Amino acid sequence: MPDRAKQSAIDDYAIIGDCRSAALVSRDGSIDWLCWPRFDSPSIFGALLDEAGGKWSIAPASPFRVERRYIADTNVLQTRFQTATGSLLLTDLMPVASEGEKRHLLLPEHEILRIAECKGGEIDLEMVFDPRPGYGREKPLVRSAGKLGLRMETRCGLLVLRTDMPLDMSGAGPIRARSVIRTSESLHFSLTLATEWQAVFPPLGRWSLESVRRSISWWKQWASRLTYRGPAREAVMRSALALKLLIYAPSGAILAAPSTSLPERIGGDLNWDYRFCWLRDASLTVHALYGLGYAEEAEAFVSWLLHATRLTQPELRILYDVHGRKPGSERTLAHVAGYRGSRPVRVGNAAFDQLQLDVYGEVIQAGTEFVRREGDLDGEMRRMLCAFGEYVCRNWQRPDQGIWEPRSGRAHNTHSRLLCWAALDRLLELHRKGYLPGAPADKFAEHREKIRREIETRAWNPALQSYVAHLDGDRLDASLLRIPWYGFEKASSERMRKTWARIRERLGADGGLLYRYRTADSLGEGAFGICSFWGAEYLALGGGTVEEAQDLFERLCGFANDVGLLAEEIDPATGHALGNFPQAFTHVGLIGSALSLARRLEGREPVPRELPARRPQQEVEAQP
Repeated sequence: MPDRAKQSAIDDYAIIGDCRSAALVSRDGSIDWLCWPRFDSPSIFGALLDEAGGKWSIAPASPFRVERRYIADTNVLQTRFQTATGSLLLTDLMPVASEGEKRHLLLPEHEILRIAECKGGEIDLEMVFDPRPGYGREKPLVRSAGKLGLRMETRCGLLVLRTDMPLDMSGAGPIRARSVIRTSESLHFSLTLATEWQAVFPPLGRWSLESVRRSISWWKQWASRLTYRGPAREAVMRSALALKLLIYAPSGAILAAPSTSLPERIGGDLNWDYRFCWLRDASLTVHALYGLGYAEEAEAFVSWLLHATRLTQPELRILYDVHGRKPGSERTLAHVAGYRGSRPVRVGNAAFDQLQLDVYGEVIQAGTEFVRREGDLDGEMRRMLCAFGEYVCRNWQRPDQGIWEPRSGRAHNTHSRLLCWAALDRLLELHRKGYLPGAPADKFAEHREKIRREIETRAWNPALQSYVAHLDGDRLDASLLRIPWYGFEKASSERMRKTWARIRERLGADGGLLYRYRTADSLGEGAFGICSFWGAEYLALGGGTVEEAQDLFERLCGFANDVGLLAEEIDPATGHALGNFPQAFTHVGLIGSALSLARRLEGREPVPRELPARRPQQEVEAQP
């Protein structure tokens, strides 16, 4: 059985990546999670979920203290180890390069580069390299290729480890190496994966340093496009960089998280695979990217949405893989012990075929955001949006699984009704401003008003003096805080103020955190990261004073780990992370709260809503 006490805390990890895949690196210098060649590929290192799953550690052999950081405005990680005899700086990254550099340089398909440099005294350095591809099922045969390093044939491709450190291959277990380095001396390590017939193995030494320089330059250039100048800019920058890492560059898809089955409850079974793209994230993510100045990424995501939904529209799946395809069937890995014994470990996600009506509002909101920033819709986008509106008119009265994806059945979720209302409201706005000239506006308006009446009468509980999670119900749900964001009701309204008071009373936790809901099934869950930021954003939207909003926002930012990363959930008792990590949805929540707060501080409308009228020269013949 694995020793649970030895497993790193979830928030002890940092992430490195190249916008195609990612690795999680622990505070003690161990890469415990790596999926190659894509985010959703089987793991090569999987000690995150099972100590037999493989890892790659580089650290002093003697006891040490640790400090770490990302190089400013990059995703290049530096870990400083201090021992009784010296100081070591370990730099970890997945190299990235500009398109021009890719055309003129021979670069590996996939690479992790690690450089260990003694910064003072001497360090007895130890490396342990133990790949276990296929979620720990494979034990690859390792062969020496002389100066080309060690090569391993695996189902995912050819793995090659190269280093200027002498390697010990005498045993049957992991590959080990140990060497003493002194002030200013360094050792270089490169792990590459080749999936094509032609493999590239650049030299170490100066080439490694040049690769680090190129990567730092690439990240800093990307970060320089950030236009945000509001509170907690450093936290917003780190959230933007985390979000960029989770964008699958070949398609523009944005992953929910790079991990699977990190538990929402330690030892429990709320363990899910988040290495997919959820349509629900669409509007919030597009709003965040545009708001920070990253129009290119926002447009790429909208293009991915069009591609992913083309085959099934007007019906939408809930989630897609990075290429916009239906994900594989959910299955459990019985041979994997799970993080601190939390089982089952799942790959794939069965929520893909649930009915979640709120996604229609999210996708239409994303399209509206695109119009606000880019100025027009082509014929295909107009037809698609109108078809989604027709679908909403036919289906909004149905029960669904809703935003939290329960597997226990469907209900009449208030949040889903809200998003159906928002879908039709945005379509009518697009029609009024000339972007949807042939839309069935009368039908959309009729159903929009029916939904409004139902929310106002059946989602409001007079006894509780609060909106509630389900029509005619009595449960609270933090997603009710989104009502003002979508423009259904002002944050300062009497109903919303009473709802906020009731949510804090029933769902509030220490530190300003919020649970998403409280039921028998949710006991032991952590507070939900994005829901907590929704609380801060609600205040910024006018539900409280600007001082209250800023105070709560800054307190919530303090729950990030030492390198600024957040998981899906937070344990209020300890402040530690729970659930998959790092979580795009939580970082999007941080960014959204920051944008609303910044606009409030500047005296502007917290959520920009006004669409420009379509200019005559934008008129085209195509009709929806």
